[in-house]
Order: sequence, then structure tokens, then C-alpha cells
Amino acid sequence: MKKLLSKIFLLGAILSFGCAEDYLDTLPTDAVSENAVFTTTQNAMTALNGIHRSMFIRYDSQGQPGEGGVMIMREVLGEDVVMTGIANGWFVSMSRWLNHVNENSGDVRFAWRFYYKIIGNANMIIANIDNAAGPQSEKDEIKGQALAYRAWAHFNLVQLFAERYQAGGNNGQLGVPLVLEPITEGGARNTVEEVYTQVNADLDAAIALLDEGRNAKSHINVNVARGIKARVALTQGNFAQAATLANQARQGFDLMSASQLYEGFNNVDNPEWMWGSKQIDDQQTFFASFFAYMSVNFSSTNIRGNPKAINSSLFAKISPTDARKGLWDPNAGTAALRDPFIDEVTLSSFAKRNFMNRKFVAQANASSVGDVPYMRASEMILIEAEALARSGNGAQAAQVLFELASQRDPEYVLSTNTGAALIEEIMTQRRIELWGEGFRFYDLKRLNLPLDRNGANHVATVINSKFEEPAGTPNWQFKIPIAELNANDKMVQNPS
Repeated sequence: MKKLLSKIFLLGAILSFGCAEDYLDTLPTDAVSENAVFTTTQNAMTALNGIHRSMFIRYDSQGQPGEGGVMIMREVLGEDVVMTGIANGWFVSMSRWLNHVNENSGDVRFAWRFYYKIIGNANMIIANIDNAAGPQSEKDEIKGQALAYRAWAHFNLVQLFAERYQAGGNNGQLGVPLVLEPITEGGARNTVEEVYTQVNADLDAAIALLDEGRNAKSHINVNVARGIKARVALTQGNFAQAATLANQARQGFDLMSASQLYEGFNNVDNPEWMWGSKQIDDQQTFFASFFAYMSVNFSSTNIRGNPKAINSSLFAKISPTDARKGLWDPNAGTAALRDPFIDEVTLSSFAKRNFMNRKFVAQANASSVGDVPYMRASEMILIEAEALARSGNGAQAAQVLFELASQRDPEYVLSTNTGAALIEEIMTQRRIELWGEGFRFYDLKRLNLPLDRNGANHVATVINSKFEEPAGTPNWQFKIPIAELNANDKMVQNPS
């Protein structure tokens, strides 16, 4: 880690902006010292804005657009997002379960480097902000956001690169190195329990410093910090805490209307979006964009030849009166039957495949611009409902689920399911609602469920007949990148 850390942590806070290789966008010169960056809260906020922007910039390749790139990886590793063609190959090897278990893969290097970059730059802020000149309220906001980012990044790393957290176990299995200060030497892997303990400590500190105010939805406020902690609590099986935090997190955010479901999932101004990256025209990232791979309409080779579709078995579970049913077209492959919207927003050169999505819509055929969703109020409702159901509060869980499901489907009635059947209903609603937003691999892993792509519309030649993966195998852990192993003699590789 020495090589990677030195570049990320020491240079991260002083690099100039405008280049895809920049690690933190701050001041318009690379001759500014670290001390100058943190002289004032105004400068420190500029450094924090660099972290916000680093969430969606291009990294080593066009398939690595920050968090959006890892979100796609987490989806194609699951069963609900279907790759309908090979096209130019992006994310195909990941969908085949080949890339994430290859220590030489650029994708594992990217995921590792991306999240540690967030941590390194957050650490620079945390270490220096107390001595900056400026109002205490601004120091608190900046430090609170940096702590939340550090927690969020460690949480993602431990879910990708370590064995799953086992509620009730000692969780002494190898996690990832905790990095809590600006350093250049890589350390040994902390245990999974130690990582989760630190993640929770950072989130508690962030929640204590933050309030509802913020400059934009790309920033983290107390609602978002509570939402992240609700995710952590759910993963750890702390269901009472998860339900409480998710409820608190979503206060002040209204669910979108049925018509707003069809606006393209590309606008942070949507009332239920709690956190997301705002992308503007002069920050066009072209093919290095979430929408360059997941949208229905951006004219990339990948989308033209590989429109992303929903698992047909999951689609069949959506009620005909549910507004979300129209976010995918089961008849797109037949011109006379398909949704006219698909012909309206795509070009004649685009492949039209059954069950393809129209959920994500880019700005235009020639523009991959679109805001990327990281947290929505509907997710918090689903966390609350799941946590209540798993803790035995079925009636309350059903009532919470009704709040979301009845908004999406006017014919939905309060569920009478109990126990396992209610939990299954909630999880089905979760799969439908959060399709394509980066949750499915994490859900399968945290629940110790197998991958099962059988009986649906997955194409054997695209996924190389990767239809199954038993729960709990070593393949559920990303391999540590070879660059990290070579640079850090304390690092231990995951088993094969």
C-alpha cells in the first residue's frame, strides 16, 4: 500500500483540477502546500468539494467512473441486472465472476484505490480542519462530512474485500486495513469486527457534528449519515437500530410520484433523493459515466449492443397496476409491441431486447450527463420494513412497507403476510425498487444467499454460463489487487 498511499494521501489535497488522474480537486495550482489548503474553512470546503467530485470522475479507464462504476459491478455480479449482449465487453468479465477474483484485474485495483482515495482525502481534512480559521459551525460541517465519507468508504471496502459480517459471531476474519490518519505506509488487515467498530464510531461522530443543512445534495448531511449507519446496522443484524435510524434519516423527504418515476432517475432535485452526484454539462465525462452503461439512450457501443434488462422472473413478480412495471419493456424486441418511448429516445442502430430498461435516461444520445443516485428515501423505508420484520415486528413492518408500495401501486393493499413470507415480500419490493442502483451483490452477500440466474432471461454466451454460485464461497470476496500485495509486505491475499 505504500506506493498507492503516498500518491493518494500526500498529493491528494494539493493536486490541481481538470485531469482524470487528479485525486482531489482543490486549488488551481499544484504548487500549493498542504498547510495552505487548510488555512481557512473556505479552502477546506473546496478540498471537501474535491471529494464530492471524485465520486463520479473517470479513473484509469472509461469503465471506472467513480462510485457509479462500482455500483454497476455490484449489480452485474447479481442476478437482477441482465447483460443482454457482449457489445464492446465492458463489465462482461465482471458479470462472469472472473474479474473480481483476479488480483491482476484493473477493476479490483480501481475499487481498492477509489475507496482508499476517499479515505485518504477525508483523513487530510480530519487531521487539519480544527486549526483552520473560520466559524466553528463550518469546521463541524466539514469534519462531519469527512468522517462520514471515511466510514462509508471503509464500509464498502469491507463488504467487497472481506468475508460477510456474521451477526452473533466474533467476526475475527480478515477485513481491510483501517486507515485513520494521513500515512504512506500500508498496514495489516484489521478484522471485520474492528472495521465495523470504527465505521460506527466515525458515523456517530459525524451525526453529532452534522445537521440537516448542506450546500447541495452531493454533500452529506445528518440525514445521509444516519442513512449510512442504517445500512451498517442492517448488515450487522442490529435490526432495532437499523429501523430507528432509517426512519430518522428519511424525515423531510417525500416519495416521488408515479410520473416522476419516468423522469429518468437522473436528477438529484427529485424529492426522494437524499444523496447523489450532481453532474453539469461542462463536467461531461463521456464514456466514463454511469449513464454510458446503464441508460437506455446514450449512444455508446455498450448500450447500443448491450441494453441492460431486468431479470424476467423478477419482472413477473411486479403487479400489472404497479407504476414501476413500465420501467422495463418485456416486448422491446418486437417493434409493433414495444413501448414507443424506447423508439423515441434511441437511434435505429440501438439493439432492442425484451425486458430492457427505460429507468435510467441520459441527457441525450450524445451526452452521458446524468445525476447518480446514492441514497433515496424509498431505500430507507425498505430498510425500516426489513429490520422490523426480521426483529418480529410484522404488523409494523407491513405498515411501513405499505407507505412505499401503495405509492407505487394504487391497487396495493396492506400485506397480511407474516414471518418469512413478509420478509420475502419486502425483499422482492427492494429488488424492484432499487434495481440497478448497486445493492444486489451486497444483499446476497449479507444474507448469505447463493447466486441463482436460472429460469430467467440471462444469456449463456454473455455470462459464460455463470448461472450459479453457492453462498459463502471464497468467490464472494474481491481479491486484493496485486499492486497492493507488491507494495505492502503486511498484506495477505484472500483465499481462492
